[in-house]
Amino acid sequence: MKGDRVEIVVDAGDTTRTYEVVASRAGRRVETAVRRGVVEVSEVTRNGSVVRTARFMATRVLALVEQPVPREEVSERPLREDPKA
Repeated sequence: MKGDRVEIVVDAGDTTRTYEVVASRAGRRVETAVRRGVVEVSEVTRNGSVVRTARFMATRVLALVEQPVPREEVSERPLREDPKA
């Protein structure tokens, strides 16, 4: 969902670096995967096409923080008005 983001903190030798991958448009989401010692964070469209990917060596990743956008509760959404009224 638009606004979802993942922060990646990476060890860069004598310092740390922070990277962000954000779902930039409506209908996109951010997915994370760890495969063969590599952490992949991808922005993906509704139909599963990858828009962009960030890859990091798993041994260098210090933190991986997923920050979803707060969702509205169903009861908090305004009800549709009756068109007949």
